Amino acid sequence: MARTRKPNSSEAQLTTAQQLGSIVKSCRDIMRKDKGLSGDLDRLPMLVWVMFLKFIDDMETLRESEAILKGERFRPAIEAPYRWRDWAAKEDGITGDSLIAFISQDKAVRTDGSEGQGLFAYLRGLQSANGGDRRDVIAAIFRGTVNRMISGYLLRDMINKINAIHFSSSEEIHTLSLLYESMLKEMRDAAGDSGEFYTPRPVIRFMVAVTDPRLGETVLDPACGTGGFLVESYKHLYEQCKTVEDFDVLQKDIMGGEAKPLPYMLCQMNLLLHGMDYPNIDPENSLRNPLREIGDAQRVDIILTNPPFGGEEERGILGNFPEDKQTSETTLLFLQLIMRRLRRTPAPGRAGVVVPNGALFGDGVAARIKEELLKEFNLHTIVRMPNGVFAPYTGIPTNLLFFDRNGPTKEVWYYELPLPEGRKNYTKTKPMQLEEFADCMAWWKERAEGERAWKIPAEQIAKNNYNLDIKNPNGKKDLEQLPPEELMESILAKEERIAEIMGEIKGLLAEKR
Repeated sequence: MARTRKPNSSEAQLTTAQQLGSIVKSCRDIMRKDKGLSGDLDRLPMLVWVMFLKFIDDMETLRESEAILKGERFRPAIEAPYRWRDWAAKEDGITGDSLIAFISQDKAVRTDGSEGQGLFAYLRGLQSANGGDRRDVIAAIFRGTVNRMISGYLLRDMINKINAIHFSSSEEIHTLSLLYESMLKEMRDAAGDSGEFYTPRPVIRFMVAVTDPRLGETVLDPACGTGGFLVESYKHLYEQCKTVEDFDVLQKDIMGGEAKPLPYMLCQMNLLLHGMDYPNIDPENSLRNPLREIGDAQRVDIILTNPPFGGEEERGILGNFPEDKQTSETTLLFLQLIMRRLRRTPAPGRAGVVVPNGALFGDGVAARIKEELLKEFNLHTIVRMPNGVFAPYTGIPTNLLFFDRNGPTKEVWYYELPLPEGRKNYTKTKPMQLEEFADCMAWWKERAEGERAWKIPAEQIAKNNYNLDIKNPNGKKDLEQLPPEELMESILAKEERIAEIMGEIKGLLAEKR
């Protein structure tokens, strides 16, 4: 089994980091020459699926050796002639148009000279005997993967470079996992306004730390993207493992959902590199099932997530929610799903969720959802984030909601996280750091009102139509105007809310006719 292990020496790690960095840079330089790839959004996924197949083959080789030593039968996830060692490992192996055809076509001449399925067609058809092994993971990944490289000669050059990575080495796996995380951030930066917001790692680490998952608890991210919350939860729980049995428990208790093919593939690779043997990631829309059909078997102990905001779901999805709580705002739909999926017993489930300001001050459907949240759950803390946390993706102000099933809410604690002194915003080159949460972490266990912290009784919030957008009464008054881009975001948010209200009124008038 692959494990997250520390290198034996910092010198070895440095050498490995330099070598791997050089390999990845060479691969990216090769891909820049291919006319089928137009940017990092094309190049990085190519690099990932090629690395993934090399990773799988190295792990399979290791497991086969272990099985032989134990005198056990071994069945590989990928059979010949589709294993990396069969078609990719030889430097002078299949190349050019033959390589492209072998990978992409449904029927192709295979490396043994026979005609049969192409590589991707074979991988997409993999299926375990009774569910729960790596064949299902591989099939799900390649159902959403395509080869975009046109030149089989350039692809062969890249494959030869990747062949120098040894995924059976704990040092290389550890170093590559760090390198891979930086590549994920690059790809999210390249995504621009495509809606894939990168959750800063300090935010994720803070949310995992204060939620404090314990070994044996199930952890879910229903909108997991490339797996940031799941990786950090896995690391947090891994430190608690003392035996092989503990590790087996951990493997089963990390779960996610991601409907978009590219983030799904990246998430799988991310978790595999960090030591998970069989990542349990649902490749379909987490909102696809009616809320009323979610029972105790689907409930979990902990949910940590940054659900998409600003997007809209199709009408068919809205029918899965109560009539008085149907909305096109994705954040509010996910909030209802999270509330439904938190475990009731034996211990109340708990959640940490990133939400935009609109979810706090929204009325109508939003107010009804917040009413349920305060009456049925314990919304104990709201951390108000400073400007620009999600720069450069969006300037929309965000908040961290923390609640559990130990309701109803009696009071809501607020903590306003300040920008570092002398800063007016975060930027791509000067992002948030984990140290900025230090005061909030210290305050978390022994709470007291102060310049940055205040509490509001639930009754007061209810009287104000469940508006949670409550300004800091103890902080210094800010007389500066908002930057123009934030003013525009605020205006657009209000216009969207007006349009939503008009739609609700139109629907009510139509029902009365």
